[in-house]
Amino acid sequence: MNCEVCQLKELDVEHFEIREVLRCILHTIMFHRALGLLRPKDVDLELFDITYTECGDVEVEKKIEEKITQFIDRVEKHPNRKNQICLSFCEVKNKQTSWFPSKVERFYWEYWYINLNVAHHPKGHSGKSHLSKVVDPGESASEERSARRTVLESSLREVMFQIIKFVNEKKDHIPAIPNLECVTFPYEITISSSSDSAFGMDVIRRMLQTGHPTMLS
Repeated sequence: MNCEVCQLKELDVEHFEIREVLRCILHTIMFHRALGLLRPKDVDLELFDITYTECGDVEVEKKIEEKITQFIDRVEKHPNRKNQICLSFCEVKNKQTSWFPSKVERFYWEYWYINLNVAHHPKGHSGKSHLSKVVDPGESASEERSARRTVLESSLREVMFQIIKFVNEKKDHIPAIPNLECVTFPYEITISSSSDSAFGMDVIRRMLQTGHPTMLS
């Protein structure tokens, strides 16, 4: 089975922006890989002038929220590392054997890597620039944050276009629809950090099982 990989553009975010950014990206991917009868729901971000679409499935929403919370917990424990979420889709098959009960096998056919660089402000540091000694501190901090937010919003839009471009160009590797009653293909959401070598080895192992992936960034 052919396997495709999409490495999404890295985003620089602050801690309070993590949840909205990940909701937007994860739900956008899930919507474009959704199956069966959907009840799409448009969601307006509170921090950015961006609207994304959800599948409208309670279980998908619950899983995404759980993983985002785990991601935030990991960031708080390891504040100085770049962090990543991998959303992977797979095909599940039961392998029949002569001597043993059937074995469930997962064949991964698509990986999405979401990369976030979370800004870390030590205690006692408000995030203001050194120029605050010269100009009004409140005004300087406000302008700096506004400029940074504009850049992030633009980058988030680029990521959404990257997702749409990928799903429009990469279709031949998608397996047959397993069940019309399913909202999505079987999927997994995995969290890692830049120093998590075990995660990297696990990804390599799964790729070897599914064939060499094609990279698109």
